[in-house]
Amino acid sequence: MTIQEIYNAVLAFDEVTVTAKTQAEIDAGTAVDTILNDGLISAMDEVGEKFSAGDLFVPEMLMAAQAMKAGLELLKPLLSGETARSKGTIVIGTVKGDLHDIGKNLVAMMMEGAGFEVVDLGVDVETDAFVTTAAEKGADVIALSALLTTTMPAMESTIKAVKEAGMSTKTIIGGAPVTQAFADQIGADGYSADAPGAVEAVRRLIA
Repeated sequence: MTIQEIYNAVLAFDEVTVTAKTQAEIDAGTAVDTILNDGLISAMDEVGEKFSAGDLFVPEMLMAAQAMKAGLELLKPLLSGETARSKGTIVIGTVKGDLHDIGKNLVAMMMEGAGFEVVDLGVDVETDAFVTTAAEKGADVIALSALLTTTMPAMESTIKAVKEAGMSTKTIIGGAPVTQAFADQIGADGYSADAPGAVEAVRRLIA
């Protein structure tokens, strides 16, 4: 019974084992942040590296993220305020007019797996909802997703609204048609082509 078994189970997409081994570590009195950081977060970092290297694909990343989440759900009630707050708060959603959510869901799960608090607003999200929620939660980053070229202008209007509100919250964008050039054009603080990259971009923005 070791943290390594949790790590291995995440990489094997094995929710049942992740749940059982996480509970066993909790019962054994292992420090919650040790289970979180060494078992779950480090496994998801490995998943991200494998994806970037072309050794894993989106379906497998989703399965790994689901397995990680099974362990995370057990740990959440036990996380101290300091542990829970340590990494930052992300407000994420798919912009107004766009109903795609697979990519957004994957990014949200990867962010949770990396230790961030994630507020997922879902799809077809109004600009005001992003701004209001980020203000209420004291969010560090707003993550905007779009899968249609026709909804990309909603990213620009949201970023403009954040700046007009005088918020210090950073913005990051992504989605199939989105590019670094577009991010630069509309004044986004960050861009990523995939979920692991989004996690790294957010870590850089918050650091």
